[in-house]
Amino acid sequence: MMNISNIFTITLLAGALSACGGDSKTTSTSSTTPEPTAPTAPTAPQVNRLGISAIPDALKKTYTPRLKFDRFAKIKTPNGGAINILAQDEVTDNQIVRARNILQHYLTNYPGSMYGTDKSAVANKIADSGAVLLLLNGVDDGTNAAAQLDGQPLYYGEMQVEGGNWYINQNYEHRDASYEEILHFVHDYGIGVDQNASFNGVLPAYQAEIRAAQISALSGKLWAWPAEQASWITELTAENSLSQEYLASVIDTYYGLWGAFDSQYGMWGMYIAKNRADLATKDPEGAAIMDNKFFHPYLTYNARIDSRFVGDFSLKFSSSLAYTNHSQYLKDVTLTGTNESNVVVNQLNNNITGNSAVNTTIFSGSSSEYQITFENGQVTVQDLQDNRDGLNVLTSIEKLKFSDTTMDAPSA
Repeated sequence: MMNISNIFTITLLAGALSACGGDSKTTSTSSTTPEPTAPTAPTAPQVNRLGISAIPDALKKTYTPRLKFDRFAKIKTPNGGAINILAQDEVTDNQIVRARNILQHYLTNYPGSMYGTDKSAVANKIADSGAVLLLLNGVDDGTNAAAQLDGQPLYYGEMQVEGGNWYINQNYEHRDASYEEILHFVHDYGIGVDQNASFNGVLPAYQAEIRAAQISALSGKLWAWPAEQASWITELTAENSLSQEYLASVIDTYYGLWGAFDSQYGMWGMYIAKNRADLATKDPEGAAIMDNKFFHPYLTYNARIDSRFVGDFSLKFSSSLAYTNHSQYLKDVTLTGTNESNVVVNQLNNNITGNSAVNTTIFSGSSSEYQITFENGQVTVQDLQDNRDGLNVLTSIEKLKFSDTTMDAPSA
């Protein structure tokens, strides 16, 4: 099968090189401090280092400056089409990159899976539908006129960035809704939804499994059972959105987004499973639609750690670090900015890229338990014990910290 990670070319046209949202704004660590605002709108025609552009002429009549749209991104699809992403002026560049990454993650082939070995048809279907992902200012309070445009909205106030204040503090006032909203986009326009006049998607068998799990969860009071959800369920039933919202609860739980929530349940307390371990025992059908079906068990994108982050960013779960409920599913990260930040690896064969400062990668065991090599400007650190730190490829990392010593990374 053709690998979609090779045939997809992420093409995001042009902005000024300085347009790097999140790199030089407020440094407060308060959980109520907003994430940084976007930089001046890009005007240059060249692709910037994050791959973000000004709005193309062909789209300017709809996504206008009056509606505060100022940047554009797209993912090319295997059939030569494109999935467009339009952003308003308060959305940061790093938020745009992360939204693109999550969309790419959902569309990246999952070899050996039942429905995701080749996701070309899903991607092509989204592109052919003309569906647009809208990254909007503010929050979903009904005041943003651009929300009336056709497209899947995702708001500034619900887009976290790895390493940012909202992410590190797991701030549910600005909860990470990117996975949910972008999932709706992929579900509605690619996978497909049943119980409409026609099935407008490419994976009816998978949707049948999702629907069956949703019906069982609702009838079994595993999802949306509290009485205060009754009117919402009535609304979802009328608009045929039950399966989309149920799947979002499963996905958010699967990727650890509710692990730090102050409740025994996930998704605002209306889903029986709070973390991945809960799924198998509390919602077996929900677990089954995740198990080797379409969605990867880890996050396939390279996460850009917010430049304001200082300290050790952990990819390994720790009950004392709320964000690791989610970051434990990352495998590849890039440190940004100039802070001397470090990365604690997990077992997922990580790719770690440093920033312009002195950065350290942190391992679990003693130095004698690892094989360290240097080739083509990269350091490879192989854990000789199984199921611990895996194989790590390090770029622009100056220090290696083990349980017994810290050493300079080899450079020649």
